[in-house]
Amino acid sequence: MRRISILLAAIALIAAIAIPAAAEGKKPWTPDDLWKLKRVGGNQVSPDGKWIAYVVNVTDFEENSGNSDIWIIPSGGGEARRMTTSPKGDSHPLWSPDGKRIAFLSSRDGSRQIYILPLQGGEARQATDIYGGVGDFIWTHDGTGFILTARTYPGCEDFDCVKEKDEEKEKCKVSAMVHKSLMYRHWDTYEDGKVQHLFHIAAEDGEPRNLTPDLKFDALTYWLGSAGREFALSPDGKAVYFAGKQDEDQAVSYNEEIWMVPFDGGEVKRVTSNPAADSHPRVSPDGKYLAYRATRRPGYESDRYELTVIKLPDGEPVSLTPDYDRSVGSFFWSHDGKKIYFSAEDQADINLFSVSAKGGKVSTVIGGKGDAGRGYHMSVQPGPKDKFFTYLYRPMVHYYEIFRCNNKGGGVKKLTGVNDEIYAGYHFPDAEEMWFEGAEGAKVHGFLVKPMNFDPGRKYPLLVRIHGGPQQMFGYAYRTEYAVFSGADYAVFFCNPRGSTGYGQEFCDGINSDWGGKVIEDIRSGVRHVLANYDWVDGGKVAGWGGSFGGFVCNLSLIHI
Repeated sequence: MRRISILLAAIALIAAIAIPAAAEGKKPWTPDDLWKLKRVGGNQVSPDGKWIAYVVNVTDFEENSGNSDIWIIPSGGGEARRMTTSPKGDSHPLWSPDGKRIAFLSSRDGSRQIYILPLQGGEARQATDIYGGVGDFIWTHDGTGFILTARTYPGCEDFDCVKEKDEEKEKCKVSAMVHKSLMYRHWDTYEDGKVQHLFHIAAEDGEPRNLTPDLKFDALTYWLGSAGREFALSPDGKAVYFAGKQDEDQAVSYNEEIWMVPFDGGEVKRVTSNPAADSHPRVSPDGKYLAYRATRRPGYESDRYELTVIKLPDGEPVSLTPDYDRSVGSFFWSHDGKKIYFSAEDQADINLFSVSAKGGKVSTVIGGKGDAGRGYHMSVQPGPKDKFFTYLYRPMVHYYEIFRCNNKGGGVKKLTGVNDEIYAGYHFPDAEEMWFEGAEGAKVHGFLVKPMNFDPGRKYPLLVRIHGGPQQMFGYAYRTEYAVFSGADYAVFFCNPRGSTGYGQEFCDGINSDWGGKVIEDIRSGVRHVLANYDWVDGGKVAGWGGSFGGFVCNLSLIHI
Protein backbone atom coordinates (compact mmCIF):
# COMPACT_ATOMS: atom_id res chain seq x y z
CA MET A 1 0.00 0.00 0.00
CA ARG A 2 1.56 3.27 -1.05
CA ARG A 3 1.77 6.07 1.45
CA ILE A 4 -1.21 8.44 1.45
CA SER A 5 -0.15 12.00 2.11
CA ILE A 6 -2.79 13.96 3.99
CA LEU A 7 -2.22 17.67 3.48
CA LEU A 8 -3.92 20.78 4.78
CA ALA A 9 -5.94 22.47 2.08
CA ALA A 10 -6.62 26.21 2.28
CA ILE A 11 -8.72 28.66 0.37
CA ALA A 12 -5.63 29.66 -1.56
CA LEU A 13 -5.71 26.23 -3.16
CA ILE A 14 -9.01 27.08 -4.80
CA ALA A 15 -7.65 30.28 -6.27
CA ALA A 16 -4.55 28.51 -7.57
CA ILE A 17 -6.25 25.65 -9.38
CA ALA A 18 -6.78 25.70 -13.11
CA ILE A 19 -10.40 25.74 -14.19
CA PRO A 20 -11.09 23.24 -17.00
CA ALA A 21 -13.30 23.79 -20.00
CA ALA A 22 -17.03 23.54 -19.37
CA ALA A 23 -18.86 20.30 -20.13
CA GLU A 24 -22.30 20.09 -21.74
CA GLY A 25 -22.66 23.86 -21.63
CA LYS A 26 -22.29 24.01 -17.83
CA LYS A 27 -19.81 26.33 -16.17
CA PRO A 28 -17.47 25.21 -13.39
CA TRP A 29 -17.80 27.07 -10.12
CA THR A 30 -15.18 29.57 -8.99
CA PRO A 31 -15.02 31.30 -5.60
CA ASP A 32 -16.26 34.50 -7.25
CA ASP A 33 -19.40 32.71 -8.47
CA LEU A 34 -20.64 31.35 -5.17
CA TRP A 35 -22.37 34.57 -4.17
CA LYS A 36 -24.84 34.10 -7.05
CA LEU A 37 -26.72 31.36 -5.19
CA LYS A 38 -29.83 32.65 -3.45
CA ARG A 39 -30.89 31.09 -0.16
CA VAL A 40 -34.48 30.09 0.54
CA GLY A 41 -35.80 29.56 4.07
CA GLY A 42 -38.42 30.40 6.65
CA ASN A 43 -41.26 28.61 4.84
CA GLN A 44 -44.61 29.02 6.59
CA VAL A 45 -48.01 27.70 5.42
CA SER A 46 -50.97 30.07 5.83
CA PRO A 47 -53.80 28.93 8.15
CA ASP A 48 -56.13 28.27 5.20
CA GLY A 49 -53.39 26.35 3.38
CA LYS A 50 -53.50 28.53 0.27
CA TRP A 51 -50.18 30.34 0.58
CA ILE A 52 -46.61 29.80 1.66
CA ALA A 53 -44.58 32.69 3.02
CA TYR A 54 -40.82 32.36 2.80
CA VAL A 55 -37.55 34.30 2.75
CA VAL A 56 -35.10 34.76 -0.10
CA ASN A 57 -31.56 35.85 0.80
CA VAL A 58 -29.37 37.45 -1.88
CA THR A 59 -25.77 38.65 -1.86
CA ASP A 60 -24.39 41.77 -3.55
CA PHE A 61 -20.80 40.82 -4.32
CA GLU A 62 -19.74 44.31 -5.39
CA GLU A 63 -21.18 45.97 -2.30
CA ASN A 64 -20.02 43.15 0.01
CA SER A 65 -23.48 42.95 1.54
CA GLY A 66 -26.52 40.74 1.74
CA ASN A 67 -30.25 41.26 1.99
CA SER A 68 -33.39 39.20 2.55
CA ASP A 69 -37.03 39.76 1.67
CA ILE A 70 -40.38 38.08 2.29
CA TRP A 71 -42.11 36.32 -0.60
CA ILE A 72 -45.34 34.34 -0.92
CA ILE A 73 -46.31 31.63 -3.38
CA PRO A 74 -49.53 29.59 -3.84
CA SER A 75 -49.17 26.32 -1.91
CA GLY A 76 -50.21 24.35 -4.98
CA GLY A 77 -47.63 26.10 -7.14
CA GLY A 78 -47.75 29.21 -9.25
CA GLU A 79 -46.27 32.64 -9.53
CA ALA A 80 -44.34 33.93 -6.53
CA ARG A 81 -44.95 37.43 -5.23
CA ARG A 82 -42.39 39.59 -3.47
CA MET A 83 -43.92 41.18 -0.36
CA THR A 84 -41.07 43.33 0.98
CA THR A 85 -38.29 45.37 -0.65
CA SER A 86 -36.39 46.86 2.27
CA PRO A 87 -32.60 46.98 1.83
CA LYS A 88 -32.09 46.23 5.55
CA GLY A 89 -33.22 42.61 5.66
CA ASP A 90 -36.64 41.07 6.42
CA SER A 91 -36.95 37.56 7.87
CA HIS A 92 -38.88 35.12 10.08
CA PRO A 93 -42.37 35.47 8.54
CA LEU A 94 -45.28 34.23 10.67
CA TRP A 95 -48.92 34.21 9.59
CA SER A 96 -51.50 35.75 11.89
CA PRO A 97 -54.06 33.22 13.17
CA ASP A 98 -56.70 34.62 10.79
CA GLY A 99 -54.29 34.43 7.84
CA LYS A 100 -54.80 38.06 6.86
CA ARG A 101 -51.43 39.40 8.00
CA ILE A 102 -47.80 38.37 8.03
CA ALA A 103 -45.60 39.39 10.93
CA PHE A 104 -41.85 39.37 10.38
CA LEU A 105 -38.57 40.65 11.81
CA SER A 106 -36.71 43.54 10.20
CA SER A 107 -33.88 45.94 10.99
CA ARG A 108 -35.10 48.52 8.47
CA ASP A 109 -35.42 51.22 11.12
CA GLY A 110 -32.51 50.31 13.39
CA SER A 111 -32.62 47.36 15.77
CA ARG A 112 -34.54 44.22 14.83
CA GLN A 113 -38.27 44.68 15.45
CA ILE A 114 -41.58 43.00 14.57
CA TYR A 115 -43.44 44.41 11.57
CA ILE A 116 -46.91 43.50 10.30
CA LEU A 117 -47.81 43.35 6.62
CA PRO A 118 -51.33 42.87 5.20
CA LEU A 119 -51.62 39.86 2.89
CA GLN A 120 -53.16 42.06 0.21
CA GLY A 121 -50.04 44.21 0.20
CA GLY A 122 -49.23 47.74 1.26
CA GLU A 123 -46.74 49.20 3.67
CA ALA A 124 -45.54 47.17 6.60
CA ARG A 125 -46.31 48.64 10.02
CA GLN A 126 -43.80 48.51 12.85
CA ALA A 127 -45.47 46.69 15.75
CA THR A 128 -42.71 46.83 18.39
CA ASP A 129 -40.08 49.26 19.55
CA ILE A 130 -38.12 47.09 21.95
CA TYR A 131 -34.85 48.64 23.07
CA GLY A 132 -32.05 46.36 21.88
CA GLY A 133 -34.32 44.53 19.45
CA VAL A 134 -36.39 41.35 19.32
CA GLY A 135 -34.78 37.91 19.28
CA ASP A 136 -37.68 35.62 18.32
CA PHE A 137 -41.47 35.75 18.52
CA ILE A 138 -44.81 33.98 18.04
CA TRP A 139 -48.36 35.28 17.70
CA THR A 140 -50.84 34.84 20.52
CA HIS A 141 -53.69 32.55 19.44
CA ASP A 142 -56.21 35.39 19.22
CA GLY A 143 -53.92 37.44 16.98
CA THR A 144 -53.87 40.43 19.33
CA GLY A 145 -50.25 40.26 20.36
CA PHE A 146 -46.93 38.43 20.52
CA ILE A 147 -44.76 36.41 22.85
CA LEU A 148 -41.19 37.50 22.18
CA THR A 149 -37.66 37.26 23.49
CA ALA A 150 -35.48 40.24 24.32
CA ARG A 151 -32.51 41.05 26.53
CA THR A 152 -32.77 42.93 29.80
CA TYR A 153 -30.77 43.49 32.96
CA PRO A 154 -31.88 41.49 36.02
CA GLY A 155 -33.88 43.80 38.23
CA CYS A 156 -34.91 46.19 35.46
CA GLU A 157 -38.67 46.67 35.37
CA ASP A 158 -38.76 48.17 31.89
CA PHE A 159 -36.56 48.89 28.87
CA ASP A 160 -36.00 52.48 29.94
CA CYS A 161 -33.98 51.02 32.78
CA VAL A 162 -32.01 48.85 30.31
CA LYS A 163 -31.28 51.90 28.16
CA GLU A 164 -30.13 53.94 31.13
CA LYS A 165 -27.70 51.21 32.24
CA ASP A 166 -26.27 50.97 28.73
CA GLU A 167 -25.81 54.72 28.57
CA GLU A 168 -23.98 54.65 31.88
CA LYS A 169 -21.62 52.04 30.46
CA GLU A 170 -20.98 54.15 27.38
CA LYS A 171 -20.03 57.14 29.52
CA CYS A 172 -17.42 55.10 31.36
CA LYS A 173 -13.89 55.70 30.03
CA VAL A 174 -12.87 52.12 30.84
CA SER A 175 -13.90 49.57 28.22
CA ALA A 176 -12.53 46.54 30.09
CA MET A 177 -15.06 43.95 31.25
CA VAL A 178 -14.95 42.01 34.52
CA HIS A 179 -16.39 38.48 34.55
CA LYS A 180 -16.86 36.58 37.77
CA SER A 181 -17.95 33.27 36.26
CA LEU A 182 -16.60 30.92 33.63
CA MET A 183 -19.46 31.62 31.22
CA TYR A 184 -18.08 34.90 29.90
CA ARG A 185 -18.56 34.47 26.15
CA HIS A 186 -20.64 32.64 23.52
CA TRP A 187 -18.29 32.34 20.55
CA ASP A 188 -17.69 35.98 19.55
CA THR A 189 -20.33 37.50 21.86
CA TYR A 190 -19.27 38.47 25.36
CA GLU A 191 -21.65 38.31 28.30
CA ASP A 192 -22.61 41.91 29.12
CA GLY A 193 -24.71 41.39 32.22
CA LYS A 194 -27.98 41.12 30.33
CA VAL A 195 -30.22 38.07 30.26
CA GLN A 196 -32.80 36.92 27.75
CA HIS A 197 -36.38 36.99 29.03
CA LEU A 198 -39.81 36.27 27.58
CA PHE A 199 -42.22 39.15 27.07
CA HIS A 200 -45.80 39.70 25.94
CA ILE A 201 -46.78 42.74 23.93
CA ALA A 202 -49.99 43.77 22.19
CA ALA A 203 -49.84 44.08 18.41
CA GLU A 204 -51.39 47.54 18.56
CA ASP A 205 -49.54 50.19 20.59
CA GLY A 206 -48.64 47.80 23.38
CA GLU A 207 -46.09 48.03 26.17
CA PRO A 208 -43.89 44.95 26.72
CA ARG A 209 -44.69 42.91 29.81
CA ASN A 210 -41.92 40.72 31.24
CA LEU A 211 -43.24 37.18 31.77
CA THR A 212 -40.04 35.95 33.44
CA PRO A 213 -38.79 38.92 35.52
CA ASP A 214 -37.24 36.81 38.28
CA LEU A 215 -35.00 34.62 36.11
CA LYS A 216 -31.34 35.09 36.92
CA PHE A 217 -30.11 33.50 33.69
CA ASP A 218 -31.30 33.36 30.08
CA ALA A 219 -34.81 31.96 29.76
CA LEU A 220 -33.84 29.94 26.68
CA THR A 221 -30.73 27.89 26.04
CA TYR A 222 -28.07 29.31 23.73
CA TRP A 223 -27.89 26.89 20.77
CA LEU A 224 -25.44 26.63 17.89
CA GLY A 225 -27.83 24.43 15.93
CA SER A 226 -31.34 24.34 17.33
CA ALA A 227 -34.19 21.95 16.59
CA GLY A 228 -36.66 24.81 16.51
CA ARG A 229 -38.18 27.45 18.75
CA GLU A 230 -37.68 26.79 22.46
CA PHE A 231 -40.97 28.23 23.69
CA ALA A 232 -44.66 27.59 23.02
CA LEU A 233 -48.06 28.90 24.08
CA SER A 234 -50.68 26.43 25.32
CA PRO A 235 -53.80 26.06 23.10
CA ASP A 236 -55.96 27.88 25.64
CA GLY A 237 -53.43 30.72 25.81
CA LYS A 238 -53.06 30.48 29.57
CA ALA A 239 -49.52 29.12 29.87
CA VAL A 240 -46.15 29.66 28.20
CA TYR A 241 -43.76 26.70 28.19
CA PHE A 242 -40.06 27.19 27.56
CA ALA A 243 -36.76 25.30 27.85
CA GLY A 244 -33.63 26.61 29.49
CA LYS A 245 -30.93 26.22 32.15
CA GLN A 246 -31.14 27.91 35.51
CA ASP A 247 -28.19 26.16 37.15
CA GLU A 248 -25.62 28.43 38.79
CA ASP A 249 -22.69 27.02 36.80
CA GLN A 250 -23.92 27.86 33.32
CA ALA A 251 -20.61 27.03 31.65
CA VAL A 252 -20.67 23.31 32.47
CA SER A 253 -24.36 22.60 33.03
CA TYR A 254 -26.30 20.73 30.41
CA ASN A 255 -29.31 20.37 32.67
CA GLU A 256 -31.85 22.05 30.43
CA GLU A 257 -35.37 21.81 31.84
CA ILE A 258 -38.91 22.59 30.68
CA TRP A 259 -40.52 25.47 32.56
CA MET A 260 -44.01 26.99 32.65
CA VAL A 261 -45.14 30.51 33.42
CA PRO A 262 -48.77 31.70 33.46
CA PHE A 263 -49.54 34.01 30.55
CA ASP A 264 -51.21 36.52 32.87
CA GLY A 265 -48.17 36.58 35.12
CA GLY A 266 -46.98 34.57 38.09
CA GLU A 267 -44.31 32.24 39.33
CA VAL A 268 -42.14 30.29 36.91
CA LYS A 269 -42.55 26.59 37.65
CA ARG A 270 -40.28 23.73 36.61
CA VAL A 271 -42.14 21.03 34.69
CA THR A 272 -39.38 18.43 34.23
CA SER A 273 -36.70 17.17 36.62
CA ASN A 274 -34.48 15.10 34.36
CA PRO A 275 -30.78 15.71 35.26
CA ALA A 276 -29.95 15.50 31.54
CA ALA A 277 -31.40 17.76 28.81
CA ASP A 278 -35.10 18.45 28.12
CA SER A 279 -35.87 20.80 25.26
CA HIS A 280 -38.35 22.17 22.72
CA PRO A 281 -41.73 21.93 24.49
CA ARG A 282 -44.84 21.48 22.34
CA VAL A 283 -48.37 21.21 23.78
CA SER A 284 -50.88 18.81 22.21
CA PRO A 285 -53.85 20.34 20.33
CA ASP A 286 -56.22 19.44 23.19
CA GLY A 287 -53.85 20.93 25.77
CA LYS A 288 -53.65 17.71 27.79
CA TYR A 289 -50.12 16.59 26.94
CA LEU A 290 -46.69 18.13 26.62
CA ALA A 291 -44.15 16.68 24.17
CA TYR A 292 -40.46 17.51 24.27
CA ARG A 293 -37.03 16.09 23.46
CA ALA A 294 -35.05 14.43 26.26
CA THR A 295 -31.64 12.84 26.71
CA ARG A 296 -30.68 10.37 29.43
CA ARG A 297 -27.01 11.02 30.22
CA PRO A 298 -26.31 14.15 32.31
CA GLY A 299 -23.61 16.43 30.94
CA TYR A 300 -23.36 14.73 27.54
CA GLU A 301 -24.44 17.10 24.76
CA SER A 302 -24.22 14.43 22.03
CA ASP A 303 -26.57 11.93 23.64
CA ARG A 304 -29.57 10.61 21.72
CA TYR A 305 -32.70 12.78 21.99
CA GLU A 306 -35.86 10.77 22.59
CA LEU A 307 -39.34 12.07 21.90
CA THR A 308 -40.98 12.27 25.32
CA VAL A 309 -44.53 13.02 26.46
CA ILE A 310 -46.05 13.84 29.86
CA LYS A 311 -49.67 14.32 30.80
CA LEU A 312 -50.19 17.82 32.10
CA PRO A 313 -49.82 19.23 34.62
CA ASP A 314 -47.43 16.80 36.38
CA GLY A 315 -47.56 13.36 34.78
CA GLU A 316 -44.64 10.96 34.51
CA PRO A 317 -42.49 11.23 31.36
CA VAL A 318 -42.95 8.48 28.76
CA SER A 319 -40.53 8.02 25.86
CA LEU A 320 -42.24 7.43 22.52
CA THR A 321 -38.96 6.43 20.84
CA PRO A 322 -37.04 4.34 23.43
CA ASP A 323 -35.85 1.81 20.85
CA TYR A 324 -35.48 4.15 17.87
CA ASP A 325 -31.71 4.50 17.43
CA ARG A 326 -31.74 7.98 15.95
CA SER A 327 -31.80 11.37 17.63
CA VAL A 328 -35.10 13.26 17.34
CA GLY A 329 -34.81 16.72 15.82
CA SER A 330 -37.60 19.25 15.25
CA PHE A 331 -41.16 17.94 15.66
CA PHE A 332 -44.84 18.89 15.69
CA TRP A 333 -48.16 17.35 16.72
CA SER A 334 -50.64 16.11 14.14
CA HIS A 335 -53.78 18.23 13.92
CA ASP A 336 -55.81 15.62 15.87
CA GLY A 337 -53.10 14.93 18.45
CA LYS A 338 -52.93 11.23 17.58
CA LYS A 339 -49.36 11.22 16.33
CA ILE A 340 -46.22 13.32 16.31
CA TYR A 341 -44.11 14.07 13.25
CA PHE A 342 -40.38 14.56 13.73
CA SER A 343 -37.20 14.97 11.71
CA ALA A 344 -34.07 12.89 12.20
CA GLU A 345 -30.70 12.38 10.60
CA ASP A 346 -30.50 8.97 8.98
CA GLN A 347 -27.53 7.73 6.97
CA ALA A 348 -26.64 11.02 5.26
CA ASP A 349 -30.26 12.15 4.88
CA ILE A 350 -32.59 14.23 7.03
CA ASN A 351 -36.10 12.80 6.78
CA LEU A 352 -39.54 13.19 8.34
CA PHE A 353 -40.88 10.39 10.51
CA SER A 354 -44.01 9.81 12.56
CA VAL A 355 -44.91 7.91 15.71
CA SER A 356 -48.18 7.39 17.57
CA ALA A 357 -48.73 9.71 20.53
CA LYS A 358 -48.94 6.50 22.55
CA GLY A 359 -45.62 5.21 21.22
CA GLY A 360 -44.90 2.27 18.95
CA LYS A 361 -43.54 1.86 15.45
CA VAL A 362 -41.67 4.76 13.83
CA SER A 363 -42.65 5.27 10.19
CA THR A 364 -40.89 7.20 7.44
CA VAL A 365 -43.08 9.91 5.92
CA ILE A 366 -40.74 12.02 3.76
CA GLY A 367 -37.48 10.64 2.41
CA GLY A 368 -35.93 7.21 2.61
CA LYS A 369 -37.04 5.06 -0.31
CA GLY A 370 -40.08 7.26 -0.96
CA ASP A 371 -40.85 9.67 -3.77
CA ALA A 372 -39.18 12.60 -1.98
CA GLY A 373 -35.73 11.14 -2.70
CA ARG A 374 -32.38 11.32 -0.93
CA GLY A 375 -31.04 14.45 0.74
CA TYR A 376 -32.07 16.99 3.36
CA HIS A 377 -35.82 17.47 3.94
CA MET A 378 -35.87 20.39 6.35
CA SER A 379 -38.32 22.77 8.04
CA VAL A 380 -41.37 20.61 7.33
CA GLN A 381 -44.60 22.58 7.68
CA PRO A 382 -48.06 20.95 7.66
CA GLY A 383 -51.04 22.20 5.72
CA PRO A 384 -54.53 22.29 7.31
CA LYS A 385 -55.38 18.93 8.91
CA ASP A 386 -51.99 17.61 7.74
CA LYS A 387 -53.35 17.00 4.23
CA PHE A 388 -50.01 18.08 2.76
CA PHE A 389 -46.54 19.12 3.84
CA THR A 390 -44.12 21.72 2.52
CA TYR A 391 -40.41 21.51 3.19
CA LEU A 392 -36.98 22.77 2.17
CA TYR A 393 -35.24 20.21 -0.02
CA ARG A 394 -31.51 20.03 -0.66
CA PRO A 395 -30.08 16.97 -2.45
CA MET A 396 -26.61 16.78 -3.98
CA VAL A 397 -27.66 18.34 -7.28
CA HIS A 398 -29.30 21.59 -6.13
CA TYR A 399 -29.53 24.02 -3.25
CA TYR A 400 -32.54 24.54 -0.97
CA GLU A 401 -35.89 24.98 -2.71
CA ILE A 402 -39.41 24.64 -1.33
CA PHE A 403 -41.18 21.38 -2.21
CA ARG A 404 -44.59 19.97 -1.43
CA CYS A 405 -45.89 16.43 -0.93
CA ASN A 406 -49.01 14.72 0.37
CA ASN A 407 -49.21 13.34 3.91
CA LYS A 408 -47.83 10.00 2.75
CA GLY A 409 -44.72 11.54 1.23
CA GLY A 410 -45.97 11.12 -2.36
CA GLY A 411 -47.16 13.56 -4.99
CA VAL A 412 -43.89 15.50 -4.71
CA LYS A 413 -43.88 18.89 -6.40
CA LYS A 414 -41.24 21.60 -6.58
CA LEU A 415 -42.76 25.00 -5.72
CA THR A 416 -39.89 27.48 -5.91
CA GLY A 417 -37.07 27.86 -8.39
CA VAL A 418 -35.12 30.84 -7.15
CA ASN A 419 -31.88 29.36 -8.51
CA ASP A 420 -33.18 27.74 -11.71
CA GLU A 421 -30.96 29.90 -13.92
CA ILE A 422 -27.95 28.94 -11.81
CA TYR A 423 -28.84 25.23 -12.03
CA ALA A 424 -29.07 25.53 -15.80
CA GLY A 425 -25.74 27.28 -16.17
CA TYR A 426 -23.45 25.77 -13.54
CA HIS A 427 -22.09 22.34 -12.67
CA PHE A 428 -23.86 20.72 -9.70
CA PRO A 429 -22.08 17.40 -9.15
CA ASP A 430 -23.76 14.24 -7.93
CA ALA A 431 -22.00 11.77 -5.63
CA GLU A 432 -21.53 8.02 -5.74
CA GLU A 433 -22.46 6.26 -2.51
CA MET A 434 -20.25 3.60 -0.94
CA TRP A 435 -19.89 1.56 2.24
CA PHE A 436 -16.53 0.32 3.43
CA GLU A 437 -14.97 -1.39 6.44
CA GLY A 438 -13.49 0.95 8.99
CA ALA A 439 -11.68 0.45 12.29
CA GLU A 440 -12.62 -2.72 14.19
CA GLY A 441 -14.72 -3.90 11.25
CA ALA A 442 -17.36 -1.16 11.49
CA LYS A 443 -19.34 -0.29 8.38
CA VAL A 444 -18.66 3.31 7.36
CA HIS A 445 -20.66 5.39 4.88
CA GLY A 446 -18.92 7.49 2.24
CA PHE A 447 -19.40 9.33 -1.05
CA LEU A 448 -17.21 10.11 -4.04
CA VAL A 449 -17.71 13.13 -6.31
CA LYS A 450 -16.19 12.80 -9.78
CA PRO A 451 -14.41 15.65 -11.57
CA MET A 452 -16.65 17.75 -13.78
CA ASN A 453 -15.28 16.60 -17.14
CA PHE A 454 -14.66 13.05 -16.05
CA ASP A 455 -12.54 10.91 -18.36
CA PRO A 456 -11.99 7.33 -17.11
CA GLY A 457 -8.72 7.21 -18.99
CA ARG A 458 -7.18 10.02 -16.93
CA LYS A 459 -5.73 10.16 -13.41
CA TYR A 460 -7.24 12.70 -11.01
CA PRO A 461 -6.02 14.08 -7.66
CA LEU A 462 -8.25 13.34 -4.67
CA LEU A 463 -9.38 15.79 -2.00
CA VAL A 464 -10.71 14.36 1.26
CA ARG A 465 -13.28 16.51 3.11
CA ILE A 466 -13.42 15.92 6.89
CA HIS A 467 -16.35 17.21 8.91
CA GLY A 468 -16.26 19.06 12.21
CA GLY A 469 -18.25 18.47 15.33
CA PRO A 470 -17.14 15.77 15.64
CA GLN A 471 -20.71 14.67 16.36
CA GLN A 472 -22.12 15.86 13.05
CA MET A 473 -23.05 14.27 9.74
CA PHE A 474 -22.09 14.92 6.14
CA GLY A 475 -25.19 14.53 4.03
CA TYR A 476 -26.14 13.61 0.51
CA ALA A 477 -26.64 17.32 0.00
CA TYR A 478 -25.09 20.08 -2.08
CA ARG A 479 -22.03 21.84 -0.69
CA THR A 480 -20.20 24.59 -2.53
CA GLU A 481 -16.74 23.12 -1.96
CA TYR A 482 -17.72 19.88 -3.69
CA ALA A 483 -18.84 21.86 -6.72
CA VAL A 484 -15.77 24.14 -6.77
CA PHE A 485 -13.21 21.36 -6.53
CA SER A 486 -15.08 19.01 -8.86
CA GLY A 487 -15.19 21.81 -11.40
CA ALA A 488 -11.42 22.26 -11.03
CA ASP A 489 -10.63 18.63 -12.00
CA TYR A 490 -10.45 17.15 -8.51
CA ALA A 491 -12.25 14.10 -7.19
CA VAL A 492 -13.76 14.72 -3.74
CA PHE A 493 -14.25 12.03 -1.10
CA PHE A 494 -16.25 12.57 2.08
CA CYS A 495 -17.48 10.13 4.68
CA ASN A 496 -19.10 9.86 8.11
CA PRO A 497 -16.50 8.23 10.37
CA ARG A 498 -16.84 7.26 14.02
CA GLY A 499 -18.48 10.03 16.00
CA SER A 500 -20.87 10.94 13.19
CA THR A 501 -24.57 11.27 13.88
CA GLY A 502 -27.28 9.53 11.87
CA TYR A 503 -25.88 6.00 12.29
CA GLY A 504 -26.97 5.07 15.79
CA GLN A 505 -25.80 6.16 19.22
CA GLU A 506 -23.10 3.49 19.56
CA PHE A 507 -21.46 4.71 16.37
CA CYS A 508 -21.66 8.31 17.60
CA ASP A 509 -20.22 7.39 21.01
CA GLY A 510 -17.36 5.54 19.30
CA ILE A 511 -15.24 8.69 19.24
CA ASN A 512 -15.50 9.44 22.96
CA SER A 513 -12.05 9.50 24.60
CA ASP A 514 -10.65 8.31 21.27
CA TRP A 515 -10.38 11.55 19.30
CA GLY A 516 -7.34 10.45 17.33
CA GLY A 517 -8.09 6.74 17.03
CA LYS A 518 -10.96 4.99 15.24
CA VAL A 519 -12.18 8.16 13.54
CA ILE A 520 -8.87 8.67 11.73
CA GLU A 521 -8.60 4.99 10.84
CA ASP A 522 -12.14 5.15 9.42
CA ILE A 523 -11.16 8.05 7.16
CA ARG A 524 -7.93 6.35 6.08
CA SER A 525 -9.85 3.16 5.36
CA GLY A 526 -12.18 5.16 3.16
CA VAL A 527 -9.28 6.61 1.19
CA ARG A 528 -7.76 3.13 0.79
CA HIS A 529 -11.13 1.86 -0.42
CA VAL A 530 -11.31 4.61 -3.06
CA LEU A 531 -7.76 3.96 -4.28
CA ALA A 532 -8.38 0.21 -4.48
CA ASN A 533 -11.64 0.48 -6.41
CA TYR A 534 -11.25 3.56 -8.61
CA ASP A 535 -8.14 3.31 -10.73
CA TRP A 536 -8.66 6.78 -12.16
CA VAL A 537 -7.78 8.32 -8.75
CA ASP A 538 -4.10 9.29 -8.43
CA GLY A 539 -2.88 7.82 -5.14
CA GLY A 540 0.17 10.05 -5.21
CA LYS A 541 -1.94 13.18 -5.09
CA VAL A 542 -4.23 12.97 -2.08
CA ALA A 543 -4.97 15.94 0.18
CA GLY A 544 -7.38 16.54 3.04
CA TRP A 545 -9.06 19.59 4.51
CA GLY A 546 -11.56 20.31 7.23
CA GLY A 547 -12.70 22.89 9.73
CA SER A 548 -13.00 22.67 13.51
CA PHE A 549 -12.56 18.98 14.41
CA GLY A 550 -11.79 18.35 10.73
CA GLY A 551 -8.81 20.67 11.05
CA PHE A 552 -7.71 18.77 14.15
CA VAL A 553 -7.80 15.53 12.15
CA CYS A 554 -5.70 17.11 9.38
CA ASN A 555 -3.08 18.26 11.88
CA LEU A 556 -3.00 14.91 13.64
CA SER A 557 -2.72 13.09 10.33
CA LEU A 558 0.34 15.13 9.41
CA ILE A 559 2.01 14.04 12.64
CA HIS A 560 1.19 10.35 12.27
CA ILE A 561 1.73 9.77 8.55
